[in-house]
Amino acid sequence: MILGISGSPRPNRITDYAVKEILGNYNGETKFISLSGKQISGCISCLGCIEDNKCVVKDDFPEIAEAMVKADAIVLGVPNYYDLPNALSHSLLERCFCFRHKSAFLLKNKPLVIISTGYSKDEENSQVLKTVEYFAKSNKMNVISKFLVGAYSQCYTCGAGMTCVDGNIVKNHGFVEKVTTEMLPPEFYDQPESIKKCKNAGKILEDYLNKG
Repeated sequence: MILGISGSPRPNRITDYAVKEILGNYNGETKFISLSGKQISGCISCLGCIEDNKCVVKDDFPEIAEAMVKADAIVLGVPNYYDLPNALSHSLLERCFCFRHKSAFLLKNKPLVIISTGYSKDEENSQVLKTVEYFAKSNKMNVISKFLVGAYSQCYTCGAGMTCVDGNIVKNHGFVEKVTTEMLPPEFYDQPESIKKCKNAGKILEDYLNKG
């Protein structure tokens, strides 16, 4: 089973679509979890997980943790906030430290696909991809694909973007009276290159699991 996790707080948006696109291109059992609306705190260093590698904090993480351990592979979609993983995704990664105690490494050798969504186009220097890859290596996972998918700047929907000199609308288009369709960043299904990356990641996952 491939587990897809979208770390976006916004349901049914680009991060969700990208993760689901990969799952949809895998010919086998899949499960999708959105972190939207989930309560996941950062690790509180209570040490309650030392004996059995299970987090004892009572929020939504333990159920997700169980699914992560059971999965044959994981697809993780992480929004880019300030060129770092957003808080929900980062909290999820922090809490995964429970898997490592006494050299258990419950995610060891598990293949991982990492997607970062945002309006950055610098895939090689993406701090989000690097941060999540560091997490993966710390847990002895196998990163088999990592890439960027274009997503919205909040400036296009906040309502003040047409007059905000520090926002992306003014930066990209100057002062305008209204935001036209041509100015809007593309939705996921209007991004052929992103769709191609997702389809390719699904194929890579299938080939990897079939060989294993």
